[in-house]
Amino acid sequence: MDNKIHPKDQFQAHDRSIPFKDADAIDTEVLECFAYEYADSPTGDIEIVTDTQEFTSVCPFSGLPDFANVTITYTPDRNCIELRSLKYYLMSYRDVGIWYEHLVNRMLEDLIKVVEPKHMLVEVACNARGGLVSTVRAEFVKED
Repeated sequence: MDNKIHPKDQFQAHDRSIPFKDADAIDTEVLECFAYEYADSPTGDIEIVTDTQEFTSVCPFSGLPDFANVTITYTPDRNCIELRSLKYYLMSYRDVGIWYEHLVNRMLEDLIKVVEPKHMLVEVACNARGGLVSTVRAEFVKED
């Protein structure tokens, strides 16, 4: 039984792409903060690390889903991110076609506008595609 068909001869892409939204669909209005009560305390310089393995956006070429682990590390100044609002913000990327290299910068810019931290690092660790794994980082340090 030697009737094996090579996958290149068996399947076609048919020039298909799944519809997706552009970056205007990212919902920054949902982001909320609460006052950090220890901002003026000598012990107030804490580091907050928030991590999710449930992040998805889509490839801006094919519309196929991209999955990643997102880690947000920051030192608050006067505000802390309210986590429910952060979850809704991250979920708004679900149908957005965006390169990870752009996503990490967009996310950092959105978050520092709302939180105004002393320091923030956003890391997007992409799931493997074609055997390649990429991690993209963007960092902000408040000037004194």
